[in-house]
Amino acid sequence: MTDRTSQTAKRERIIQEMADDLDEELEMELDDARLDELLDETDTLNPTVDRKLYFRELLRLQGELVKLQDWVQNEKKKVVVLFEGRDSAGKGGVIKRITQRLNPRVCRVAALPAPSERERSQWYFQRYVAHLPAGGEIVLFDRSWYNRAGVERVMGFCTEEQYQEFFKTVPEFERMLIRSGIILVKYWFSITDDEQQFRFSMRIKDPLKQWKLSPMDVEARSRWEAYTKAKETMLEHTHLQDSPWWIVDAVDKKRARLNCISHLLSQIPYQEVARVPVVLPARVRNPDYHRGPVPPEMYVPAKY
Repeated sequence: MTDRTSQTAKRERIIQEMADDLDEELEMELDDARLDELLDETDTLNPTVDRKLYFRELLRLQGELVKLQDWVQNEKKKVVVLFEGRDSAGKGGVIKRITQRLNPRVCRVAALPAPSERERSQWYFQRYVAHLPAGGEIVLFDRSWYNRAGVERVMGFCTEEQYQEFFKTVPEFERMLIRSGIILVKYWFSITDDEQQFRFSMRIKDPLKQWKLSPMDVEARSRWEAYTKAKETMLEHTHLQDSPWWIVDAVDKKRARLNCISHLLSQIPYQEVARVPVVLPARVRNPDYHRGPVPPEMYVPAKY
């Protein structure tokens, strides 16, 4: 009976994960006018968060993010948000929802690859500084300079001296950013051991998501406790009064997205900016203009 109950719970959890994947596609097609219609077509499972509530709140929060974007542009503010956490903790999902309806010229993502040989010889923070925002910009770091306190520490990519120097330098580095006018917000996404195991298993089985699992991710799975210790040390040294860490409970992905976006909006004193009404000019028509023919071979084949 216990085994049967366990298998049933596992099956329901897998179905729920598949429903979340479906909702991700649904979000791209969603607007307030079509919300009820679309949900009625796909409302076949029982999510942890009421789906209509989730989508309504997501749309509302994304509307507030647009207001934040307008304010940042208008006031020439500089915003930096750090997203840290274990592999598969949901950082990318939240970043995707933040950027989904924003102007990529205003809000961009910095997801740096492993440092090159030249970058490894630079001042540690140098390559991150190059991605900091100018006035009127928002930069979301999908992993940041805290790599040194996490993956570099656990995987042995830095020396003990470099590791200790990081903790001495990072408080002043972040104070410098804040003094320069940057609004800095730091998030750590927290999931359980079992939840990471489940998400990794789902990625392994899904050919559309296997690319998300790098050899480094797989290796990190066996070092759960080492990463836990590194995280605790990092928070102890870098949870600062002027740049504190905020922990996002990310086991439930939908709740994590709503909670994180809502909290981010609460950390920035934005105001709605009055928009200048857009008036389209009259179409100018030239009686002497005739549109030339397009050769048929230039068209993309109509296979569908």
